[in-house]
Amino acid sequence: MTLRRAGLILALLAGLCGPATALAQTDDPVIAARRAAQKLDQAAMALQDAQRAGDRIDALTQTIRAYEDGLVALREGLRRAAIREQAIQMELDARSEEVSRLLGVLVTMQRAPETLLLLHPSGPVGSARSGMLLTEVTPALQARAEALRVTLEEVAVLRALQLEAETRLNDGLAGVQQARTELSQAISDRTDLPRRFASDPDQLRALLQGSDTLEGFASGLATLGQGEALPPIAGFEMSKGALPLPVQGVVLRKFNETDAAGVRRPGLIVATPPLALVTTPAPATIRYLGPLLDYGNVIILEPASDTLLVLAGLEQVYGAVGEVLPAGAPVGLMGGADPNVTAFLDDTQQGGGATRPETLYIELRQNNTPVDPSAWFSLRKEDSR
Repeated sequence: MTLRRAGLILALLAGLCGPATALAQTDDPVIAARRAAQKLDQAAMALQDAQRAGDRIDALTQTIRAYEDGLVALREGLRRAAIREQAIQMELDARSEEVSRLLGVLVTMQRAPETLLLLHPSGPVGSARSGMLLTEVTPALQARAEALRVTLEEVAVLRALQLEAETRLNDGLAGVQQARTELSQAISDRTDLPRRFASDPDQLRALLQGSDTLEGFASGLATLGQGEALPPIAGFEMSKGALPLPVQGVVLRKFNETDAAGVRRPGLIVATPPLALVTTPAPATIRYLGPLLDYGNVIILEPASDTLLVLAGLEQVYGAVGEVLPAGAPVGLMGGADPNVTAFLDDTQQGGGATRPETLYIELRQNNTPVDPSAWFSLRKEDSR
C-alpha cells in the first residue's frame, strides 16, 4: 500500500464517518411502527371481547378508539420510516463515488496477500511505513464497512416493514369498520338510558324554523324546559381543564381566531380523520341532535345547568333528546371514508402524515354566552397545530 493510497483511504473514512453518526442519532421508526402494529393486534382482540361484553356500547367505543390510535400511530411510524429511508438513500447517492472507492479498496485488500501489501518499492523503510499505515487503516476500514453493512440492512428492514404493514392495515381498516357497524346497531338497540325530560317535537320544530344562526338556535334551546325541575348532573365544573377532546384530531382554529376567509367563530375547529368517533367528554343530557342550518348534523349537550356544549359537522349522530349520557359515550361519527391500503401507504410515502379532511366545530356556551372551550379541555401539544 502506498502512502498516497493510505492517505486517500484515511480521507475517505473521515468523510464517510460523519453521516453514519448523524443517522444513528435519529429515532428508530421501525420500533415505532411495530409498536403501532401491536396496538392494532390488541384492538382486534378487544373487538372479540366486545362481542361478549355486558356493556357492548362501552366496549365497542373503547375498541374503536384503540383502532383509531393504532392506525394513527402506524401511519406516523410508516411516515418516519419513509423519511428515514429517503435520508439514507440521499446520503448514499451523494457519496456513491466514495462508497464505490471504499468497496474497491476492500476488495483489493481481500484478494491481495498481506505480505504483498507490506512490500514497498523504496525498500525496508517504505515497507515499515506502509505497515504502520496499514495497521492504522485496516480497523477503520473494517468499522466503516460494518457501518455500511448495517445501513444497507436497515434499508432492507424499512422496506420489509412497509410490505408487512399492508396486511396490518387490511386487518385494521376492516376491524374498525366492523366495530363501527356493531356500535351503531348496539346503540339502536339500547333502551336503558335514563331521561331527564321528554322533548316537545313541536317546540323544537318551531325553534328550528325560526332560527337563522347557531347562536339564535342555542339561545332559544336554552329556554326550552326551563320550568321543569331537572336533577343536576354533577362533576362538570370540577373537570375544568381536564376534559378530553370529544374526537381524535388537531385544533386548527382557536376561539375567535380568524380563518383564511376572515371569519371568526366563538369556538374550536378540530381537524379529524375520516369516520372518527365523537364522544361526550363529560356526563351530559342530549338537548338536540340532527341537521342545523349549514353545519351538517349537530348534537347539543347539556353537561351542567345553564351550560351547552355544541358539536357541529358530524355525518351521523346517535341518541335521542332527553337521554342522559355518561362521560365517553359515543354521540356520532365524522364524515368521509377510510382510505384503502394503497392510498394509506402512498400518503405515508409522500410524507403527508395523518390525513384529516373532516372538521368538528366545538362551541361551549354558559349563561347564553360563548366561552373559550380551551379552558375546559386538556389539550396536549400534539392536539394543536
